[in-house]
Amino acid sequence: MRCGRGWGLAADVSGRGGGDLAEGQTLAGTGWFVRYANFVKLPHTLFALPFALVGVALGSFGSDVSPATVGWVVLAFTAARFAAMGFNRIADRAFDARNPRTAMRELPAGTMSVREASAAVTVSAALFVFAAWMINPLCFALSPVALAWVFFYSYTKRFTRWSHLVLGLGLGIAPVGGYLAVTGSWSDPWWMLVALAGAVMTWTAGFDIIYSVQDVDIDRAEGLHSLPSRIGREPALSAARGLHVLTVLALATVGFAMGTGRYYYIGAFVAAIALVYEHALVRKGNLQKAFFVVNMALSTVFLVFVLLERALPYAPVWQR
Repeated sequence: MRCGRGWGLAADVSGRGGGDLAEGQTLAGTGWFVRYANFVKLPHTLFALPFALVGVALGSFGSDVSPATVGWVVLAFTAARFAAMGFNRIADRAFDARNPRTAMRELPAGTMSVREASAAVTVSAALFVFAAWMINPLCFALSPVALAWVFFYSYTKRFTRWSHLVLGLGLGIAPVGGYLAVTGSWSDPWWMLVALAGAVMTWTAGFDIIYSVQDVDIDRAEGLHSLPSRIGREPALSAARGLHVLTVLALATVGFAMGTGRYYYIGAFVAAIALVYEHALVRKGNLQKAFFVVNMALSTVFLVFVLLERALPYAPVWQR
């Protein structure tokens, strides 16, 4: 991969040619909504929001869930993600300005001030806490912990190569929060929610490693500690594959703990196939499709199968 003008769709990813992610996946236009949506890559909310709703669906296996609860969960997740991404943009603005791939982001490009960005993050964080308060006392009590963790992530790349796992756990909080929003209590068995968070954590960490491959040279120049910059592209991609194996095992563990039926496991199998396909695309250098399209489809399709598991009369197993 090359710095400077070489950063584009022809940039080398794995040593065999291919394409990187550039700074695409943004909305067209110049209005305030477009500016804020692009600031935090709002469309990427669809990566993990389905898993938050998976948590809601799993919680509903033993508890009633209202449309209002689902709405507050969606609002809480969206606000938390906005706050986390916005905080990350503020913390990394100096690095972004020196990276040709990210230099046109709103803060380094000067289309948004730090003061404006900070105000947006503050409002989003407050909205998240308010939504958590509206859900139930447990979610409200845990909301500052969740915010602290996702804000902490923004600094981890400065001192550890395992920042990908920190980010993964930040998103792994989402399905746990969705489950707690419905039930108001921890799962029984207790390790079901641990496995659910672990599934999302390893899935996220794996695709974040893939994403960070494109910045190996600039990370090394800046002294940042992504896994690819520390151990190299190919070993890092092998680590991503290993993490995604753990993802599938964790999803299967959740199904076992919940006593789910066929549709859940079909969804887990489809997720496994999607991850295999993702890494095949990575080997071909097609990071755009691997990172954006496959991951978005994976979480959405898995949610659909969990909803089928919940809705059809012969699932889950314990209702037979």
